[in-house]
Amino acid sequence: MDAQGRGRAENIDPADQWVLNPNTGEYELRLSPSAPQSTIPSPRRPRSPGGGAARGRTAAPERPGRAVPGREVPPPRRRRGAPEEPPPGRRGRRPVKQKAKAKKALLWTGGVMAFVVLAAGTAGYLYLEHLNDNITSVADDGASTGGFSKDKAINILLIGTDKRTGEGNEKYGDKGSAGHADTTILLHVSKDRSNATALSIPRDLIVDIPDCPTTQEDGSKKVIPGSQGVRFNTSLGQSGRTPSCTARTVTELTGITPDNFMVADFNAVKTLTTAVGGVEVCLAKDIDDPDSHLKLSKGTHTIEGETALAFVRTRHSVGLGGDLSRIELQQQFLSALMRKLKSNDTLTSPSKMIKLAEAGTEALTVDSQLNSINKLKDLGLELGKLNVKNLTFTTVPVKDNPAETVKTTVVLEESKAPQVFELIKNDVSFTEVKEQKKKEKAAVAARLKGTKAPASEVRVRILNGGAVSGSASATLTWLQNEQGVTKSENAGNAPEELSKTTLEYAPDQAAEARRLAAIMGLSGSAMKPGKSVTNSQGLPAMTLTLGKDFKGAGVPLTVSKAPEDIQKSTADKVECAK
Repeated sequence: MDAQGRGRAENIDPADQWVLNPNTGEYELRLSPSAPQSTIPSPRRPRSPGGGAARGRTAAPERPGRAVPGREVPPPRRRRGAPEEPPPGRRGRRPVKQKAKAKKALLWTGGVMAFVVLAAGTAGYLYLEHLNDNITSVADDGASTGGFSKDKAINILLIGTDKRTGEGNEKYGDKGSAGHADTTILLHVSKDRSNATALSIPRDLIVDIPDCPTTQEDGSKKVIPGSQGVRFNTSLGQSGRTPSCTARTVTELTGITPDNFMVADFNAVKTLTTAVGGVEVCLAKDIDDPDSHLKLSKGTHTIEGETALAFVRTRHSVGLGGDLSRIELQQQFLSALMRKLKSNDTLTSPSKMIKLAEAGTEALTVDSQLNSINKLKDLGLELGKLNVKNLTFTTVPVKDNPAETVKTTVVLEESKAPQVFELIKNDVSFTEVKEQKKKEKAAVAARLKGTKAPASEVRVRILNGGAVSGSASATLTWLQNEQGVTKSENAGNAPEELSKTTLEYAPDQAAEARRLAAIMGLSGSAMKPGKSVTNSQGLPAMTLTLGKDFKGAGVPLTVSKAPEDIQKSTADKVECAK
Protein backbone atom coordinates (compact mmCIF):
# COMPACT_ATOMS: atom_id res chain seq x y z
CA MET A 1 0.00 0.00 0.00
CA ASP A 2 1.44 3.44 -0.87
CA ALA A 3 1.97 6.34 1.54
CA GLN A 4 -1.20 8.06 0.42
CA GLY A 5 -3.38 5.04 0.97
CA ARG A 6 -1.76 3.95 4.22
CA GLY A 7 -4.11 4.41 7.19
CA ARG A 8 -7.04 5.41 5.03
CA ALA A 9 -10.51 4.44 6.27
CA GLU A 10 -13.50 4.74 3.95
CA ASN A 11 -11.75 7.21 1.57
CA ILE A 12 -10.73 9.52 4.41
CA ASP A 13 -7.31 11.09 3.83
CA PRO A 14 -5.05 10.14 6.79
CA ALA A 15 -3.96 13.76 6.98
CA ASP A 16 -7.55 14.75 7.76
CA GLN A 17 -7.72 12.24 10.62
CA TRP A 18 -5.09 14.17 12.58
CA VAL A 19 -6.07 17.59 13.90
CA LEU A 20 -4.60 20.02 16.43
CA ASN A 21 -6.68 20.39 19.62
CA PRO A 22 -6.35 24.09 20.62
CA ASN A 23 -7.16 23.22 24.26
CA THR A 24 -4.28 20.76 24.70
CA GLY A 25 -1.85 21.85 21.99
CA GLU A 26 -1.55 18.25 20.79
CA TYR A 27 -2.46 16.38 17.60
CA GLU A 28 -5.41 14.00 17.92
CA LEU A 29 -6.45 11.07 15.77
CA ARG A 30 -10.10 11.59 14.78
CA LEU A 31 -11.46 8.29 13.50
CA SER A 32 -15.18 9.19 13.66
CA PRO A 33 -17.32 11.93 15.28
CA SER A 34 -18.49 9.59 18.03
CA ALA A 35 -15.29 7.70 18.77
CA PRO A 36 -12.88 8.73 21.53
CA GLN A 37 -9.92 10.65 20.17
CA SER A 38 -6.42 9.26 20.61
CA THR A 39 -4.01 11.94 21.62
CA ILE A 40 -0.35 11.81 20.53
CA PRO A 41 1.60 13.00 23.55
CA SER A 42 4.35 15.59 23.41
CA PRO A 43 7.78 14.08 24.02
CA ARG A 44 7.99 16.36 27.08
CA ARG A 45 5.13 14.56 28.84
CA PRO A 46 6.01 11.94 31.48
CA ARG A 47 6.41 8.32 30.52
CA SER A 48 4.28 5.56 31.95
CA PRO A 49 5.84 2.89 34.21
CA GLY A 50 5.73 0.48 31.31
CA GLY A 51 7.99 2.70 29.23
CA GLY A 52 5.33 3.94 26.79
CA ALA A 53 4.17 7.52 26.57
CA ALA A 54 1.17 8.39 28.76
CA ARG A 55 -1.87 8.74 26.58
CA GLY A 56 -4.86 10.94 27.27
CA ARG A 57 -8.38 10.85 25.93
CA THR A 58 -10.21 13.92 24.87
CA ALA A 59 -13.24 14.73 22.77
CA ALA A 60 -13.03 16.96 19.72
CA PRO A 61 -15.71 18.87 17.79
CA GLU A 62 -17.23 17.11 14.85
CA ARG A 63 -16.28 18.01 11.32
CA PRO A 64 -19.13 17.85 8.80
CA GLY A 65 -18.78 15.52 5.90
CA ARG A 66 -16.27 13.16 7.53
CA ALA A 67 -18.49 10.63 9.31
CA VAL A 68 -19.78 7.49 7.60
CA PRO A 69 -23.05 6.55 9.38
CA GLY A 70 -23.47 2.92 10.39
CA ARG A 71 -19.83 2.06 9.86
CA GLU A 72 -17.70 0.69 12.67
CA VAL A 73 -14.44 2.40 13.39
CA PRO A 74 -11.59 0.18 12.09
CA PRO A 75 -8.99 -0.95 14.62
CA PRO A 76 -5.70 0.98 14.72
CA ARG A 77 -3.19 -0.09 12.11
CA ARG A 78 -0.33 -2.27 13.35
CA ARG A 79 2.76 -3.58 11.62
CA ARG A 80 2.52 -6.91 9.92
CA GLY A 81 3.33 -9.75 12.31
CA ALA A 82 3.08 -7.57 15.44
CA PRO A 83 1.07 -8.93 18.44
CA GLU A 84 -2.42 -7.61 18.98
CA GLU A 85 -3.10 -4.81 21.47
CA PRO A 86 -4.34 -6.04 24.87
CA PRO A 87 -7.97 -5.26 25.66
CA PRO A 88 -8.84 -2.01 27.50
CA GLY A 89 -7.96 -2.09 31.17
CA ARG A 90 -5.20 -4.68 30.68
CA ARG A 91 -2.43 -2.52 29.27
CA GLY A 92 1.02 -3.32 30.54
CA ARG A 93 4.38 -2.87 28.98
CA ARG A 94 4.42 -2.25 25.27
CA PRO A 95 5.37 -5.44 23.41
CA VAL A 96 9.06 -5.72 22.73
CA LYS A 97 9.69 -5.09 19.07
CA GLN A 98 10.98 -8.06 17.15
CA LYS A 99 14.62 -7.90 16.25
CA ALA A 100 15.07 -5.86 13.09
CA LYS A 101 16.22 -7.74 10.04
CA ALA A 102 19.39 -6.29 8.61
CA LYS A 103 18.35 -6.91 5.05
CA LYS A 104 15.25 -4.71 5.22
CA ALA A 105 15.43 -1.46 3.31
CA LEU A 106 19.21 -1.07 3.02
CA LEU A 107 18.83 0.74 -0.28
CA TRP A 108 19.39 3.86 -2.41
CA THR A 109 20.46 6.89 -0.35
CA GLY A 110 20.14 7.68 3.33
CA GLY A 111 20.73 11.30 2.35
CA VAL A 112 17.05 11.74 1.62
CA MET A 113 16.14 10.56 5.11
CA ALA A 114 18.46 12.92 6.96
CA PHE A 115 16.94 15.85 5.15
CA VAL A 116 13.41 14.64 5.85
CA VAL A 117 14.24 14.39 9.55
CA LEU A 118 15.63 17.92 9.30
CA ALA A 119 12.20 19.25 8.33
CA ALA A 120 9.86 16.82 10.07
CA GLY A 121 11.81 16.88 13.30
CA THR A 122 11.17 20.60 13.63
CA ALA A 123 7.57 20.92 12.52
CA GLY A 124 6.10 17.50 13.14
CA TYR A 125 7.73 16.03 16.23
CA LEU A 126 4.43 15.60 18.05
CA TYR A 127 3.27 13.29 15.33
CA LEU A 128 6.53 11.36 15.15
CA GLU A 129 5.80 9.56 18.45
CA HIS A 130 2.89 7.89 16.68
CA LEU A 131 5.31 6.49 14.09
CA ASN A 132 7.81 4.87 16.44
CA ASP A 133 6.92 1.32 15.41
CA ASN A 134 7.71 2.08 11.78
CA ILE A 135 11.43 2.33 12.49
CA THR A 136 13.77 -0.51 11.61
CA SER A 137 17.28 -0.64 13.08
CA VAL A 138 20.49 -2.60 12.52
CA ALA A 139 23.44 -3.07 14.87
CA ASP A 140 26.13 -0.41 14.79
CA ASP A 141 28.67 -3.03 15.99
CA GLY A 142 30.72 -0.34 17.72
CA ALA A 143 31.48 1.43 14.42
CA SER A 144 29.95 4.76 15.52
CA THR A 145 30.72 7.14 18.38
CA GLY A 146 27.57 5.89 20.10
CA GLY A 147 25.32 8.78 19.11
CA PHE A 148 25.35 12.49 18.29
CA SER A 149 25.62 15.19 20.96
CA LYS A 150 23.68 18.45 21.14
CA ASP A 151 26.75 20.46 22.15
CA LYS A 152 29.19 19.06 19.57
CA ALA A 153 29.54 18.89 15.81
CA ILE A 154 27.45 16.08 14.26
CA ASN A 155 28.60 13.51 11.68
CA ILE A 156 25.88 11.34 10.12
CA LEU A 157 26.74 8.70 7.53
CA LEU A 158 24.04 8.30 4.89
CA ILE A 159 24.34 4.92 3.16
CA GLY A 160 22.58 3.50 0.13
CA THR A 161 22.88 0.38 -1.99
CA ASP A 162 21.91 -0.77 -5.45
CA LYS A 163 19.95 -3.73 -4.08
CA ARG A 164 16.59 -4.07 -5.88
CA THR A 165 14.13 -5.00 -3.13
CA GLY A 166 10.95 -3.00 -2.70
CA GLU A 167 7.72 -2.88 -4.67
CA GLY A 168 8.25 -2.31 -8.38
CA ASN A 169 12.05 -2.14 -8.20
CA GLU A 170 12.83 -5.56 -9.65
CA LYS A 171 12.33 -4.07 -13.12
CA TYR A 172 15.60 -2.17 -12.77
CA GLY A 173 17.55 -5.41 -13.15
CA ASP A 174 20.15 -7.16 -10.99
CA LYS A 175 17.35 -9.00 -9.17
CA GLY A 176 18.56 -11.08 -6.24
CA SER A 177 21.86 -9.23 -5.87
CA ALA A 178 23.20 -8.69 -2.33
CA GLY A 179 23.80 -5.09 -3.33
CA HIS A 180 26.70 -2.68 -2.82
CA ALA A 181 27.33 0.69 -1.13
CA ASP A 182 26.18 2.60 -4.19
CA THR A 183 25.52 6.12 -2.88
CA THR A 184 27.17 7.29 0.33
CA ILE A 185 27.26 10.75 1.92
CA LEU A 186 29.00 11.89 5.10
CA LEU A 187 26.92 14.77 6.49
CA HIS A 188 28.86 17.05 8.86
CA VAL A 189 26.91 19.69 10.81
CA SER A 190 29.00 22.32 12.59
CA LYS A 191 29.09 22.64 16.37
CA ASP A 192 27.29 26.01 16.24
CA ARG A 193 24.81 24.67 13.61
CA SER A 194 25.60 27.62 11.33
CA ASN A 195 26.75 25.45 8.41
CA ALA A 196 27.02 21.87 7.14
CA THR A 197 28.97 19.87 4.57
CA ALA A 198 27.62 16.86 2.66
CA LEU A 199 30.60 14.87 1.38
CA SER A 200 29.84 12.31 -1.34
CA ILE A 201 32.08 9.23 -1.52
CA PRO A 202 32.41 7.71 -5.03
CA ARG A 203 31.40 4.06 -5.19
CA ASP A 204 34.37 3.24 -7.48
CA LEU A 205 36.99 4.77 -5.16
CA ILE A 206 39.81 2.33 -4.32
CA VAL A 207 40.03 1.96 -0.52
CA ASP A 208 41.17 -0.39 2.22
CA ILE A 209 38.28 -2.07 4.04
CA PRO A 210 39.23 -2.93 7.64
CA ASP A 211 38.27 -6.08 9.53
CA CYS A 212 34.58 -5.72 10.41
CA PRO A 213 32.95 -7.22 13.52
CA THR A 214 29.32 -7.58 12.44
CA THR A 215 25.99 -8.81 13.72
CA GLN A 216 24.52 -11.13 11.11
CA GLU A 217 20.84 -11.44 10.18
CA ASP A 218 20.37 -14.39 12.53
CA GLY A 219 21.91 -12.46 15.44
CA SER A 220 25.26 -14.24 15.39
CA LYS A 221 28.54 -12.32 15.60
CA LYS A 222 31.15 -12.59 12.89
CA VAL A 223 34.41 -10.78 12.09
CA ILE A 224 34.62 -10.31 8.33
CA PRO A 225 38.26 -10.05 7.14
CA GLY A 226 39.29 -6.77 5.58
CA SER A 227 40.31 -6.20 1.97
CA GLN A 228 43.01 -3.89 0.60
CA GLY A 229 42.84 -1.93 -2.63
CA VAL A 230 39.20 -2.67 -3.49
CA ARG A 231 36.19 -0.62 -4.59
CA PHE A 232 34.43 1.31 -1.82
CA ASN A 233 31.08 -0.16 -2.88
CA THR A 234 32.16 -3.62 -1.69
CA SER A 235 32.06 -2.38 1.93
CA LEU A 236 28.35 -3.29 2.05
CA GLY A 237 26.46 -6.41 0.98
CA GLN A 238 29.54 -8.37 -0.03
CA SER A 239 30.87 -11.28 2.10
CA GLY A 240 28.13 -10.59 4.66
CA ARG A 241 29.20 -6.98 5.30
CA THR A 242 26.57 -4.81 6.99
CA PRO A 243 26.23 -0.99 7.17
CA SER A 244 28.54 -0.91 10.19
CA CYS A 245 31.34 -2.10 7.91
CA THR A 246 30.71 0.81 5.55
CA ALA A 247 30.95 3.10 8.58
CA ARG A 248 34.31 1.58 9.55
CA THR A 249 35.54 1.99 5.97
CA VAL A 250 34.62 5.69 5.99
CA THR A 251 36.53 6.14 9.26
CA GLU A 252 39.54 4.34 7.74
CA LEU A 253 39.35 6.62 4.68
CA THR A 254 38.67 10.02 6.28
CA GLY A 255 39.72 9.73 9.90
CA ILE A 256 36.18 10.74 10.89
CA THR A 257 34.06 8.38 13.01
CA PRO A 258 30.33 8.79 12.26
CA ASP A 259 28.07 9.50 15.24
CA ASN A 260 25.24 7.57 13.57
CA PHE A 261 24.30 6.09 10.22
CA MET A 262 21.08 5.89 8.19
CA VAL A 263 19.98 3.87 5.16
CA ALA A 264 16.83 3.93 3.01
CA ASP A 265 15.27 2.26 -0.03
CA PHE A 266 14.35 3.10 -3.63
CA ASN A 267 10.77 3.62 -2.53
CA ALA A 268 11.84 6.49 -0.25
CA VAL A 269 12.54 8.61 -3.33
CA LYS A 270 9.14 7.80 -4.80
CA THR A 271 7.03 8.31 -1.69
CA LEU A 272 8.87 11.33 -0.31
CA THR A 273 8.77 13.30 -3.54
CA THR A 274 5.09 12.47 -3.91
CA ALA A 275 4.41 13.48 -0.29
CA VAL A 276 5.81 17.00 -0.83
CA GLY A 277 3.96 17.45 -4.11
CA GLY A 278 7.01 17.00 -6.33
CA VAL A 279 10.54 18.41 -6.48
CA GLU A 280 11.61 21.01 -9.03
CA VAL A 281 14.72 20.14 -11.07
CA CYS A 282 16.38 21.73 -14.07
CA LEU A 283 17.93 20.18 -17.20
CA ALA A 284 20.30 22.02 -19.53
CA LYS A 285 19.44 19.60 -22.37
CA ASP A 286 16.90 16.97 -23.41
CA ILE A 287 17.45 13.58 -21.75
CA ASP A 288 16.19 10.23 -23.01
CA ASP A 289 18.06 7.57 -21.03
CA PRO A 290 16.92 3.97 -21.70
CA ASP A 291 18.97 2.67 -18.76
CA SER A 292 17.41 4.84 -16.04
CA HIS A 293 14.08 5.27 -17.92
CA LEU A 294 14.33 9.07 -17.64
CA LYS A 295 12.79 11.02 -20.50
CA LEU A 296 12.55 14.79 -19.92
CA SER A 297 12.95 17.82 -22.14
CA LYS A 298 15.32 20.72 -21.54
CA GLY A 299 14.15 23.16 -18.87
CA THR A 300 12.50 23.04 -15.46
CA HIS A 301 10.31 20.14 -14.35
CA THR A 302 8.51 19.13 -11.16
CA ILE A 303 9.15 15.41 -10.68
CA GLU A 304 7.94 12.78 -8.23
CA GLY A 305 7.53 9.02 -7.90
CA GLU A 306 9.09 6.87 -10.61
CA THR A 307 10.33 9.93 -12.52
CA ALA A 308 12.21 11.16 -9.45
CA LEU A 309 13.82 7.74 -9.02
CA ALA A 310 14.81 7.71 -12.69
CA PHE A 311 16.36 11.17 -12.27
CA VAL A 312 18.68 10.15 -9.42
CA ARG A 313 19.65 6.91 -11.23
CA THR A 314 20.62 8.69 -14.46
CA ARG A 315 24.30 8.42 -15.31
CA HIS A 316 25.01 7.87 -19.01
CA SER A 317 23.10 10.96 -20.20
CA VAL A 318 24.75 13.63 -18.03
CA GLY A 319 28.27 15.02 -17.75
CA LEU A 320 30.92 12.50 -18.75
CA GLY A 321 28.50 9.62 -18.35
CA GLY A 322 30.14 8.15 -15.25
CA ASP A 323 29.45 7.81 -11.55
CA LEU A 324 31.01 11.19 -10.69
CA SER A 325 28.53 12.93 -13.00
CA ARG A 326 25.66 11.04 -11.38
CA ILE A 327 26.88 12.15 -7.95
CA GLU A 328 26.57 15.79 -9.03
CA LEU A 329 23.06 15.06 -10.36
CA GLN A 330 22.06 13.48 -7.04
CA GLN A 331 23.46 16.47 -5.16
CA GLN A 332 21.32 18.77 -7.31
CA PHE A 333 18.29 16.62 -6.55
CA LEU A 334 18.94 16.63 -2.79
CA SER A 335 19.41 20.40 -2.88
CA ALA A 336 16.03 20.74 -4.58
CA LEU A 337 14.44 18.35 -2.07
CA MET A 338 15.96 20.35 0.78
CA ARG A 339 14.52 23.58 -0.55
CA LYS A 340 11.09 21.97 -0.86
CA LEU A 341 11.24 20.44 2.62
CA LYS A 342 12.21 23.77 4.17
CA SER A 343 9.67 25.80 2.21
CA ASN A 344 6.59 27.27 3.88
CA ASP A 345 4.49 25.35 1.37
CA THR A 346 5.65 22.12 3.06
CA LEU A 347 6.22 23.13 6.67
CA THR A 348 2.83 24.81 7.04
CA SER A 349 0.89 21.92 5.48
CA PRO A 350 -0.24 19.30 8.05
CA SER A 351 -1.22 17.02 5.17
CA LYS A 352 2.25 17.07 3.61
CA MET A 353 4.03 16.78 6.94
CA ILE A 354 2.00 13.73 7.93
CA LYS A 355 2.57 12.04 4.57
CA LEU A 356 6.29 12.81 4.89
CA ALA A 357 6.41 11.30 8.37
CA GLU A 358 4.59 8.15 7.25
CA ALA A 359 6.72 7.70 4.12
CA GLY A 360 9.96 8.55 5.88
CA THR A 361 9.69 6.22 8.84
CA GLU A 362 8.46 3.35 6.68
CA ALA A 363 11.55 3.63 4.46
CA LEU A 364 14.05 4.50 7.20
CA THR A 365 16.62 2.12 8.62
CA VAL A 366 18.91 3.49 11.34
CA ASP A 367 21.71 2.20 13.51
CA SER A 368 20.89 0.75 16.91
CA GLN A 369 21.97 3.96 18.67
CA LEU A 370 19.31 6.00 16.81
CA ASN A 371 16.35 3.62 17.00
CA SER A 372 13.58 5.73 18.52
CA ILE A 373 11.38 8.62 17.49
CA ASN A 374 12.61 10.74 20.38
CA LYS A 375 16.23 10.34 19.26
CA LEU A 376 15.27 11.16 15.68
CA LYS A 377 13.26 14.12 16.94
CA ASP A 378 16.28 15.43 18.86
CA LEU A 379 18.48 14.99 15.78
CA GLY A 380 15.87 16.70 13.62
CA LEU A 381 15.71 19.68 15.97
CA GLU A 382 19.49 20.07 15.78
CA LEU A 383 19.54 19.78 11.97
CA GLY A 384 16.56 22.11 11.73
CA LYS A 385 18.69 25.00 13.01
CA LEU A 386 20.64 24.97 9.74
CA ASN A 387 19.99 27.44 6.91
CA VAL A 388 20.14 25.62 3.55
CA LYS A 389 22.29 28.37 2.01
CA ASN A 390 25.08 27.22 4.32
CA LEU A 391 24.77 23.52 3.35
CA THR A 392 27.61 22.69 0.95
CA PHE A 393 27.62 19.58 -1.25
CA THR A 394 31.04 18.35 -2.33
CA THR A 395 32.76 15.12 -3.39
CA VAL A 396 35.95 13.45 -2.17
CA PRO A 397 38.67 14.74 -4.55
CA VAL A 398 39.72 11.83 -6.79
CA LYS A 399 41.62 11.11 -9.99
CA ASP A 400 41.64 8.22 -12.48
CA ASN A 401 43.39 5.12 -11.22
CA PRO A 402 46.87 5.24 -12.82
CA ALA A 403 47.18 1.45 -12.54
CA GLU A 404 44.42 0.93 -15.13
CA THR A 405 44.62 1.14 -18.89
CA VAL A 406 40.83 1.26 -19.21
CA LYS A 407 39.77 3.74 -16.55
CA THR A 408 36.98 2.25 -14.41
CA THR A 409 38.03 3.17 -10.86
CA VAL A 410 39.42 6.24 -9.11
CA VAL A 411 41.95 6.91 -6.33
CA LEU A 412 42.33 9.76 -3.85
CA GLU A 413 43.75 13.04 -5.13
CA GLU A 414 46.46 13.19 -2.46
CA SER A 415 47.09 16.92 -2.89
CA LYS A 416 43.47 17.78 -2.02
CA ALA A 417 41.60 14.96 -0.27
CA PRO A 418 43.49 15.10 3.06
CA GLN A 419 42.82 18.85 3.21
CA VAL A 420 39.08 18.25 2.73
CA PHE A 421 39.05 15.63 5.50
CA GLU A 422 40.94 18.00 7.84
CA LEU A 423 38.43 20.79 7.18
CA ILE A 424 35.58 18.53 8.28
CA LYS A 425 37.48 17.18 11.30
CA ASN A 426 38.33 20.73 12.39
CA ASP A 427 34.72 21.92 11.86
CA VAL A 428 35.69 24.47 9.18
CA SER A 429 32.87 25.61 6.89
CA PHE A 430 33.04 25.19 3.11
CA THR A 431 30.56 28.06 2.89
CA GLU A 432 31.09 31.76 3.44
CA VAL A 433 29.15 32.32 6.65
CA LYS A 434 29.08 36.10 7.12
CA GLU A 435 28.86 36.11 10.89
CA GLN A 436 31.72 33.64 11.23
CA LYS A 437 33.89 35.63 8.84
CA LYS A 438 33.29 38.82 10.82
CA LYS A 439 34.28 37.16 14.08
CA GLU A 440 37.39 35.58 12.55
CA LYS A 441 38.50 38.87 10.98
CA ALA A 442 38.00 40.68 14.27
CA ALA A 443 40.02 38.04 16.13
CA VAL A 444 42.85 38.19 13.58
CA ALA A 445 42.89 42.00 13.59
CA ALA A 446 42.98 42.23 17.38
CA ARG A 447 45.47 39.46 18.10
CA LEU A 448 47.77 38.99 15.13
CA LYS A 449 48.33 42.54 13.95
CA GLY A 450 50.83 44.76 15.71
CA THR A 451 54.45 44.70 16.68
CA LYS A 452 56.19 41.38 17.24
CA ALA A 453 58.87 40.85 19.86
CA PRO A 454 62.17 39.29 18.79
CA ALA A 455 62.19 35.50 19.05
CA SER A 456 64.91 35.72 21.70
CA GLU A 457 62.51 37.58 24.01
CA VAL A 458 59.69 35.04 23.74
CA ARG A 459 59.28 33.17 27.01
CA VAL A 460 56.94 30.15 26.82
CA ARG A 461 56.14 26.89 28.60
CA ILE A 462 55.07 24.03 26.29
CA LEU A 463 52.45 21.47 27.36
CA ASN A 464 51.21 18.36 25.54
CA GLY A 465 47.41 18.54 25.57
CA GLY A 466 46.48 15.70 23.23
CA ALA A 467 49.20 15.71 20.57
CA VAL A 468 51.29 12.64 19.75
CA SER A 469 53.59 11.58 22.58
CA GLY A 470 56.91 13.46 22.42
CA SER A 471 55.45 16.47 20.59
CA ALA A 472 56.27 18.95 23.37
CA SER A 473 59.92 17.84 23.47
CA ALA A 474 60.25 17.94 19.67
CA THR A 475 58.68 21.41 19.52
CA LEU A 476 61.02 22.69 22.23
CA THR A 477 64.06 21.47 20.28
CA TRP A 478 62.76 23.03 17.06
CA LEU A 479 61.98 26.39 18.69
CA GLN A 480 65.33 26.64 20.45
CA ASN A 481 67.61 25.34 17.69
CA GLU A 482 65.90 26.57 14.53
CA GLN A 483 63.70 29.52 15.54
CA GLY A 484 65.78 31.21 18.20
CA VAL A 485 63.14 30.90 20.94
CA THR A 486 65.73 30.06 23.58
CA LYS A 487 63.58 31.04 26.57
CA SER A 488 61.26 28.07 26.15
CA GLU A 489 60.80 24.95 28.24
CA ASN A 490 58.97 21.62 28.24
CA ALA A 491 56.33 21.57 31.01
CA GLY A 492 55.08 18.02 30.42
CA ASN A 493 51.43 17.03 29.97
CA ALA A 494 48.49 19.43 30.24
CA PRO A 495 45.85 18.71 32.91
CA GLU A 496 43.34 17.93 30.13
CA GLU A 497 43.30 17.21 26.42
CA LEU A 498 42.30 19.90 23.92
CA SER A 499 41.01 19.42 20.40
CA LYS A 500 42.93 22.49 19.17
CA THR A 501 46.26 24.03 20.02
CA THR A 502 46.09 27.22 22.10
CA LEU A 503 48.47 29.96 23.22
CA GLU A 504 47.48 31.75 26.44
CA TYR A 505 49.16 35.05 27.28
CA ALA A 506 48.78 38.15 29.45
CA PRO A 507 48.05 41.58 27.89
CA ASP A 508 51.65 42.75 28.34
CA GLN A 509 52.84 39.63 26.47
CA ALA A 510 50.90 40.38 23.25
CA ALA A 511 54.02 41.20 21.22
CA GLU A 512 55.63 37.91 22.30
CA ALA A 513 52.40 36.04 21.49
CA ARG A 514 52.25 37.52 17.99
CA ARG A 515 55.84 36.42 17.31
CA LEU A 516 55.23 32.85 18.53
CA ALA A 517 51.93 32.67 16.59
CA ALA A 518 53.77 33.65 13.40
CA ILE A 519 56.43 31.00 14.05
CA MET A 520 53.94 28.24 14.90
CA GLY A 521 51.36 29.10 12.23
CA LEU A 522 48.60 29.82 14.76
CA SER A 523 45.35 31.53 13.80
CA GLY A 524 43.90 34.42 15.77
CA SER A 525 41.29 32.11 17.26
CA ALA A 526 44.05 29.93 18.76
CA MET A 527 45.39 32.90 20.74
CA LYS A 528 43.72 33.18 24.14
CA PRO A 529 44.22 36.44 26.06
CA GLY A 530 44.37 35.52 29.73
CA LYS A 531 47.15 35.46 32.28
CA SER A 532 50.80 34.52 32.39
CA VAL A 533 52.32 31.65 34.37
CA THR A 534 55.65 31.32 36.14
CA ASN A 535 58.38 29.26 34.49
CA SER A 536 61.04 27.15 36.22
CA GLN A 537 63.18 30.26 36.76
CA GLY A 538 60.37 32.12 38.48
CA LEU A 539 59.79 34.44 35.51
CA PRO A 540 56.47 35.22 33.77
CA ALA A 541 55.83 33.08 30.65
CA MET A 542 53.11 32.24 28.15
CA THR A 543 51.51 28.78 27.89
CA LEU A 544 51.52 26.91 24.58
CA THR A 545 49.29 23.79 24.76
CA LEU A 546 49.63 21.37 21.83
CA GLY A 547 46.16 19.96 21.05
CA LYS A 548 44.98 17.00 19.01
CA ASP A 549 45.23 19.10 15.83
CA PHE A 550 49.02 19.46 16.22
CA LYS A 551 50.80 17.85 13.24
CA GLY A 552 54.44 18.46 14.11
CA ALA A 553 56.95 21.24 14.66
CA GLY A 554 56.98 23.63 11.70
CA VAL A 555 53.64 22.43 10.29
CA PRO A 556 50.91 25.15 10.22
CA LEU A 557 48.25 24.12 12.70
CA THR A 558 45.02 25.14 10.99
CA VAL A 559 43.40 24.87 7.58
CA SER A 560 41.39 28.03 7.06
CA LYS A 561 39.49 27.34 3.84
CA ALA A 562 38.62 24.70 1.28
CA PRO A 563 40.76 24.22 -1.86
CA GLU A 564 39.61 26.63 -4.55
CA ASP A 565 39.22 24.07 -7.34
CA ILE A 566 37.27 21.24 -5.66
CA GLN A 567 33.74 20.44 -6.83
CA LYS A 568 31.15 22.02 -4.52
CA SER A 569 27.68 23.58 -4.54
CA THR A 570 25.24 24.95 -1.98
CA ALA A 571 21.69 23.75 -1.38
CA ASP A 572 20.08 27.19 -1.89
CA LYS A 573 21.11 27.49 -5.56
CA VAL A 574 19.26 25.96 -8.51
CA GLU A 575 21.62 24.23 -10.95
CA CYS A 576 20.73 22.63 -14.26
CA ALA A 577 22.00 19.15 -15.07
CA LYS A 578 24.22 19.16 -18.18
